[in-house]
Amino acid sequence: MLTVVALRRGPLRPQAAEQAPAAAPARLEAVAALGRLDPAGEIHLLAAPITGIGGSPRISDLLVGEGQRVKGGQLLATFDNGPGHRAERDLIRTRIANLTRRLALEARELSRFRQLGSAGAVSADELDVREQQYLALQGELQEARAELVRINTDLVNTELRAPFDGTVLRIHARVGERPGDEGILVMGRNDRMEALVEVYESDINRVRLGQSVDMTSENGGFEGTLRGTVSRISPQVRQREVLSTDPTGDADARVVEIRVRLSPEDAQRVSSLTGLKLIARLLP
Repeated sequence: MLTVVALRRGPLRPQAAEQAPAAAPARLEAVAALGRLDPAGEIHLLAAPITGIGGSPRISDLLVGEGQRVKGGQLLATFDNGPGHRAERDLIRTRIANLTRRLALEARELSRFRQLGSAGAVSADELDVREQQYLALQGELQEARAELVRINTDLVNTELRAPFDGTVLRIHARVGERPGDEGILVMGRNDRMEALVEVYESDINRVRLGQSVDMTSENGGFEGTLRGTVSRISPQVRQREVLSTDPTGDADARVVEIRVRLSPEDAQRVSSLTGLKLIARLLP
């Protein structure tokens, strides 16, 4: 006969939980993006003047070339309407000189007639005629001086001068051509270069102001690495403009533009490379 023995169980002791190893912090990776070199200042398109009939004059002389450094106020180009305006200016100046002499003579005659009129030697009608002649000459002289102001203003538009110190980035029109909508040339302040970098919208949360950026040339335009910091982050998401050389790349990708300020030494190295493509690494 089997005897069943009931085993008395004591309270279960909780087993010590196994210590899970601490998870290693996720390693932050750099953000890779494409970009290009741009002047830090504004880029200006310099256009030709518009003549009275709505067209532009032809370029008669082009005094600069692409990549050339120029000073503010420096003469860049002249137009074929210059000789005609200068000839007109000379005629007006001659007319002003003649009118000035005639007015001086008429003033003396008027003074004499007034004295004679006071003595009763001339009639009031004769004095009135002299007064009218003097006033008419004064009006002609004022009109001629106004014409001189106008022609001097027009003469400004027979020349193209640099609006600031900078570099000629591109020339759109040559000697003998009538500039179109693209203007004559493009100028930029590339003495202070920066980089425009397009970051994918999925990566923009890893970009911050002051972040360090390393940049290399995509096609060997310069040696080594450029260094800079993020100076501006655009608030707008847009379609990519700086395209990769890979024809299978996603040209419709949505990106955010950021501006990277180069170190002074690196900015000087690439001051003549406006538009050069870059591969940027935004360091974590």
